[in-house]
Amino acid sequence: MGRRLVPLTLDNLSDLPQRCRACVFWELDQVSGEAAVKAGTAELEKESWISAVLLEWGSCGRVVFVDEVPVGFVLYAPPAYVPRSLAFPTSPVSTDAIQLMTAWIHPEYQGQGLGRVVVQTVAKDLLRRGFRAIEAFGDARWKGPACVLPADHLLAVGFKTVRPHPTHPRLRLELRTALSWKEDVELALDRLLGAVQKEPVLRPL
Repeated sequence: MGRRLVPLTLDNLSDLPQRCRACVFWELDQVSGEAAVKAGTAELEKESWISAVLLEWGSCGRVVFVDEVPVGFVLYAPPAYVPRSLAFPTSPVSTDAIQLMTAWIHPEYQGQGLGRVVVQTVAKDLLRRGFRAIEAFGDARWKGPACVLPADHLLAVGFKTVRPHPTHPRLRLELRTALSWKEDVELALDRLLGAVQKEPVLRPL
C-alpha cells in the first residue's frame, strides 16, 4: 500500500470531499461565511482563500493519497489568515504558532497511523520555515465529522492543552516533539501498511 502527502494547491483542491471544498468555516468570519453559503459562493471563496495564502505565505495544506486515491487532507495557516479563530473562547493562538485548522482521513483508512504521519509532515514543513509550534482549537464534545477537530484526537497525536475549556480547549504541539516520534512511528507504519512508497521530496518521515 503506497501513500504520499502532497502540497494542497488549486490544481488538487478537487481531491477534497465536496463538503470540504465548499466549507469556509475557518476561512471567513461567521457573518461573511453565512453570506457566502447563502449566495452559493462558498466554493469560490475557498479557492480565493487558498490562492491568497499560497501567494502571500506559502503552502497551507497537504492532501493524503493511498495507492493514488485521495483519502484525506489537512489545512493550516497563520492565525491572521483564519478569521473564525477569534470567535473561540480560548483564542488567540500564540504569536509563535501556526494554526492547525482542520484535517480529515477517510473512515476506511483511519486507525492506520495516517493521522500521525499528517501531523509529522506538517511539523517538518513548518520547522523548515522557522516556526516552533502548531496550535489548534479542539472540540471536547465531538460526536462526528466537523470543522473543529476532536480534542481527544489532538491529544493522541501529541498536542498538550495550553488553555482548558469545557467545549473548545486550545492545544499546542511543539514541532520538534512531533518529529521525535520518527523511529517508533516509522516501524508501526511499516507493519501496518507494508512496503511504503514515498516521493523523496515529500517524504513525511
